[in-house]
Amino acid sequence: MKPIQVGLLGIGTVGSGTFNVLQRNQEEIKRRAGRGIEITMVADLDTARARAAVGEAVQVVGDARAVIANPDIDIVIELIGGYGIARQLVLEAIAAGKHVVTANKALLAVHGTEIFAAAEQQGVMVAFEAAVAGGIPIIKALREGLTANSIQWIAGIINGTTNFILSEMRDKGSDFATVLKEAQRLGYAEADPTFDIEGVDAAHKVTLMSAIAFGIPVQFDKAHVEGITKLAAQDIKYAEQLGYRIKLLGITRRAAAGIELRVHPALVPSKRLLANVEGAMNAVVVHGDAVGTTLYYGKGAGSEPTASAVIADLVDITRLHTANAAQRVPYLAFHPNAMSDHLDVLPMREVVTSYYLRLRVADQAGVLAKVTGLLAEAGISIDAVLQREADEVGGEGSTQTDLIILTHDTREGTLDDAMVELQALPTVLAPIVRIRKEELS
Repeated sequence: MKPIQVGLLGIGTVGSGTFNVLQRNQEEIKRRAGRGIEITMVADLDTARARAAVGEAVQVVGDARAVIANPDIDIVIELIGGYGIARQLVLEAIAAGKHVVTANKALLAVHGTEIFAAAEQQGVMVAFEAAVAGGIPIIKALREGLTANSIQWIAGIINGTTNFILSEMRDKGSDFATVLKEAQRLGYAEADPTFDIEGVDAAHKVTLMSAIAFGIPVQFDKAHVEGITKLAAQDIKYAEQLGYRIKLLGITRRAAAGIELRVHPALVPSKRLLANVEGAMNAVVVHGDAVGTTLYYGKGAGSEPTASAVIADLVDITRLHTANAAQRVPYLAFHPNAMSDHLDVLPMREVVTSYYLRLRVADQAGVLAKVTGLLAEAGISIDAVLQREADEVGGEGSTQTDLIILTHDTREGTLDDAMVELQALPTVLAPIVRIRKEELS
């Protein structure tokens, strides 16, 4: 049977990895797919770089639209990234009847509804395993492996840059700015790391997982997004002393009133497997009603780990290339006419979880009683209190100390209101630090 012909848009880190792995393992992949898969055309603005990466046997062009216009190309791989030209090229490829494979989580999180609708109309597939958690097959697990389950919640470390930074801050006691510079030097962080450290990248990924888990449209604009830039070294230290580690989590959860969709730092009990994911690794925990809790762990980025996911999508499309479109696995796990638009994404004030609070207070009698009294009046139950010695916080003779409070579950809006009252106390000397706490049990 004639090999499936693939056009590749973008021959950077992931593109070159995809080409190399496909070449190296072509016989094994052919045995699995049932026919050969060949990248026969590559588009990149840097044609010299592309030629060096793929050799003379592959057609190299500088215009991506030449790939889309080629009638011999069956599948287009989009590895350009971003929201702009990538969106236009993906829609043009779909309109031309091409199947699409993409690693572009930003594109799908923002424009996924439009793209999937266009693909359904044309009867082509859009596959995006590489868009979430690199080489970890979490999309396939959610879309196919766990299809019998009512998914209850997902929590993931899905950005390697921030996990590396938090691991280094914990191990070395360094502040955020110092570790970020080291991460950039080592290549774990981009020159402009904004999408990573502000939580945007993780929010793109958890938006896609939420849509697949709960059968809702992709709604990135409704996600609550916080990064790690405001985390202090002492909070990481205090969390450790209390039996927790701080991780940047992407969380989506089925609640009574809707769906939670949020990214933020969180205290995770150190005994949990997720708390022990270190360095640039990724991990996702999924809880289903039938299967219970499952964990998916591995490299969330990199040339060949991400290429592994891209090629898995190529194999899936090759297997289903001639199948009736109605019999293929739906893009977001649920059939398009069965997607739910009545499950609202909850605003953060309605989310219920527990909290870590750190208050820099005057070291004098009655402060603790006043703070705990205000929380009690608000109906917020306290799980634990830790008060540091004044000289440990500010040195010998200090008149200030840190008061750390762990709460039981409470509605975020209730805590927001209580924090306004706490912050107004004359004995509270600095902005209160609030970090959410996730038991993941």
